Amino acid sequence: MAKKFVCAVAVATLTAGWAWAGETVQNPLTASATWEDLREDVLGDVALMSADGILSMDAPYRAHDAATVPIQLKQTDPSTRIHAATVVVDENPAPVAGLFTFGEGMGTLDFELRVRVDQYSNVRVIAETADGFHMTGRYVKASGGCSAPATKDAAAALANMGQMKLKSFDSNVQMSMPRREAQIMIRHPNYSGLQRDQITQLFIPAHFIDHLEVWQGDEMLFSMEGGISISENPVFRFGYDDNGAEDLTVKATDTDGNSFEARLPKKVTS
Repeated sequence: MAKKFVCAVAVATLTAGWAWAGETVQNPLTASATWEDLREDVLGDVALMSADGILSMDAPYRAHDAATVPIQLKQTDPSTRIHAATVVVDENPAPVAGLFTFGEGMGTLDFELRVRVDQYSNVRVIAETADGFHMTGRYVKASGGCSAPATKDAAAALANMGQMKLKSFDSNVQMSMPRREAQIMIRHPNYSGLQRDQITQLFIPAHFIDHLEVWQGDEMLFSMEGGISISENPVFRFGYDDNGAEDLTVKATDTDGNSFEARLPKKVTS
C-alpha cells in the first residue's frame, strides 16, 4: 500500500453501536473532504470495496482519552485471509497510524490497538485480501490527542524505554488450546513532535516506534510500520493460533535508531 504515512480511505455507510452514557450511539464514517484530497496518494487507482461481511471495526463515538483511543478489528468472515490492514485517522497531522501485516498464525483476526485522535475525525481501516482492498471505520469525537502531554517526564520515560510485558488471558496455559489471547505492552513515549516540555514549553522532538514484529518461535504473527498516531506506551491485544512455542518474541526499532527485543513466556498472568 503506497505512502504509509500519508492518509487514506474511503467513505462507507457501515454502522455500529457504541455504548456511551447509557445509550447506543451510531457512529459510521462520514463524508470527508480530507479523504477526497488524500485517497489517490495512498491508494492510487486501486478499487476500494466495502469491508461489510469481512471485517468490522469498533471505536468509541466520544473518546474518554483522546491520546489513547481504543480501536478493535474483528474479522467476520473466517474464510477470507486478511494479509494486511492500514489504520488511518483522517484529521491527524500524520493520518496513517500504522500499516499492519498479519501472518497465518493470527487466524481469524481479532486485534486491538490504541491511537491518538487530534480532532473530531473519521478513523478508518483498509484491509487487504486476495481479491483487493476493503474499508470500514467509525467517526470519533476526540481532540488534542497528538499534543496531549506525556504521562511521565522525559527522564522517566527514557529510563524505562523498551521494557516489554506480555499478558496472557487463557485460563490454563498447560491445556491444549490452539487459540489464545494475549496483550503486549511496550514502554515508549512515542513522542508525536507536537507535545511541549512542561518545564521549558519547548516542543519535544518526534521520537516513536517505527517498526515492530511479534514472533511465535520462527513464525511471525504480525508486524507494524508505525507513525506518530500510535499512542504512548503502545498496547496491542490479539488472538492467535498457538504453534507450541514456549514464548513470544517482540522486536522493535524507533526513529532514534534504538533497537529493542524481548522473549516473553506465554505463562498466564491474569
